Amino acid sequence: MNEAHLHQKSKYFQKLQEYLREFVYGGIDGAVTTFAVVAGGFGADLDAGIIIILGFANLFADGFSMSVGAYLSSKSDKENYNKHQEIEYWEVENLPEVEREEIRDIYKAKGFEGELLEKVIDQITSNKDIWVAEMMKDELNLMEETKSPFKIGVATFASFLIVGFIPLLVYLWTFFYPSDINTFFWTSILTGLAFVLIGALKSLVNQTSPIKSIAETVALGLLAAIVAYYVGDILENFFIKQ
Repeated sequence: MNEAHLHQKSKYFQKLQEYLREFVYGGIDGAVTTFAVVAGGFGADLDAGIIIILGFANLFADGFSMSVGAYLSSKSDKENYNKHQEIEYWEVENLPEVEREEIRDIYKAKGFEGELLEKVIDQITSNKDIWVAEMMKDELNLMEETKSPFKIGVATFASFLIVGFIPLLVYLWTFFYPSDINTFFWTSILTGLAFVLIGALKSLVNQTSPIKSIAETVALGLLAAIVAYYVGDILENFFIKQ
């Protein structure tokens, strides 16, 4: 019973890992955009309440927009794959000699020749599913998306909200429990830690150096915050302080 339970948990964890890429990139976008809103509000010397309102409006609107975009993109890829797969099945059934020659050209280009080439062709074309799979991969350069578009959208939205909420935490705390702490400073520290964590996860997804991945993610967030801060400061001087 315990082994079955552990096996079930292991399968569930593997399923979650499939959507780690969406979680990571949704989280990066959430942290960058929300922190940019906070930095821009701070640069414009806006009231904390206004920054919170702008932050939450951005969090939900951009998060929803990004998740819908991820869902539609994945759904479109699936539909495109299925459409071309149907075409390949039709061609295999109705134009077998033409498709056989295409398999021959593909494997000639890979270095097969003579009797070995003919054996490979015979083996592949003896099974329609394998035949079509080869055409999809080697002729059309299409790989089937096995992940659910809906789950991709949900993972993107969830990570955008979770990580994107971090830049608003300190502002919310000081709004309800006023104190003399430097709100933007502590917001920057917390958001920086979020960038470090999400950068480390990105290194797992992309199989790259953790230090390089963390540095890139932190630099991206810092650059976005600096741009937003100075844009806010300039616009405040232009529209408010005149």
